[in-house]
Amino acid sequence: MCSPEHFAVEYAINPWMDVTTPVDAALAVKQWDRLRETLVGLGHTVHLLTPQAGLPDMVYAANGAFVVDGIAYGARFKHEQRAAEAAAHRAFYEEQGWRFIAPNETNEGEGDFAYVPEAHGGLVLAGYGFRTDPAAHAEAQEALGRPVVSLHLVDPRFYHLDVALAAIDDGNVVYFPGAFSHASQQVLAQLFPDAVIADDADALAFGLNLVSDGANVVLNNEATRLAAKLKAAGYTPVPVELAELKKGGGSVKCCVAELRP
Repeated sequence: MCSPEHFAVEYAINPWMDVTTPVDAALAVKQWDRLRETLVGLGHTVHLLTPQAGLPDMVYAANGAFVVDGIAYGARFKHEQRAAEAAAHRAFYEEQGWRFIAPNETNEGEGDFAYVPEAHGGLVLAGYGFRTDPAAHAEAQEALGRPVVSLHLVDPRFYHLDVALAAIDDGNVVYFPGAFSHASQQVLAQLFPDAVIADDADALAFGLNLVSDGANVVLNNEATRLAAKLKAAGYTPVPVELAELKKGGGSVKCCVAELRP
């Protein structure tokens, strides 16, 4: 995770960003701190990336790499405003002793990659259509040695996979069908017949931008119906408020890069 002490909406690179809407930086830090404390309280270890002035989106730490089996496949951001973040993430992984593979193709880390380790032998789900080049899917497959399933995002409001789909345990996902092409909806229905399906209201409340440890699901507090669906499916929803960070187009998952040894 990376503190939002430099967070601001200074440019618009997704439909949620409005440079005319003021951001309360102090409140953003307070809400982010509560998210970090929530994760620690659930028993997770949180490593911190040092925020850098001039990189207001560094708080969205999920976008810096995608880690599977101790291998970090690095990010190469689509927009120049975020490009310098990639080096900070690479330095973190290399200092921590992870095997880091630098990308040649445009991709935005866990923004467009999700891992479901017990689904069909271990699948990487990969989004494209707005930020990540489809060529990065093949590159990730070679880097990680895991089969990659490409999913076409067609609604610009769901510009990253992680605002439309999330793994909720080692074998299942939750997603909003309307974010995907018809063909990709068919693929998801075949792969995950028991998936939890979100409606458009909860998707637009960033409810799918969540983090799950297989039992506890930390998600945006505005996604109340999705929380109820998850509870009915046997998970424990843990709502958190991240209203300020939503102004940049992200919520819980965007703030958390998951480390998979």
